[in-house]
Amino acid sequence: MTNDLRIGLGIDVHRLEPGRPCILGGVEIPSPLGPTGHSDADLVLHAACDAVLGAAGLDDLGTLYSDQDPKNAGRSSVEMSAEVIRLVRDRGFEVCSLDLVVETERPILKPHRGTMRRKIAAVFGCPEDAVNVKGKSGEGLDHPIGRREAIRATAVALLRRA
Repeated sequence: MTNDLRIGLGIDVHRLEPGRPCILGGVEIPSPLGPTGHSDADLVLHAACDAVLGAAGLDDLGTLYSDQDPKNAGRSSVEMSAEVIRLVRDRGFEVCSLDLVVETERPILKPHRGTMRRKIAAVFGCPEDAVNVKGKSGEGLDHPIGRREAIRATAVALLRRA
């Protein structure tokens, strides 16, 4: 039996802080709060990369791009994602679909979802209608997302042998 289809799961969470740029899915979104991190902290692309890497049987994003490596400081997650896709293609796979959920009180993603989908599809080399981005609220509950202290992204990727 061949493994023509593979599925992967990626999850990332970042603290939110005032004055940080809010880059999600490769798109800068106006917001007084932005995710913190060693790179540009685009947790949407980080989760997508981990899902794709996992489906391809490759190391996770943190192993490939250590936060201890100074060359990754402030690095573009779009750039890292492009490198991840090259690794995945070298293994003989292509992305069929990406399904992403972003949990956050703010920013509200609805006005940006289309732009995010287009950008993610372009970076991962799949049709726009094969990418979905959903925003979910923490409903103001007493946990880091509900208190606007953190933001979390979850991604599921489906790959096929090219």
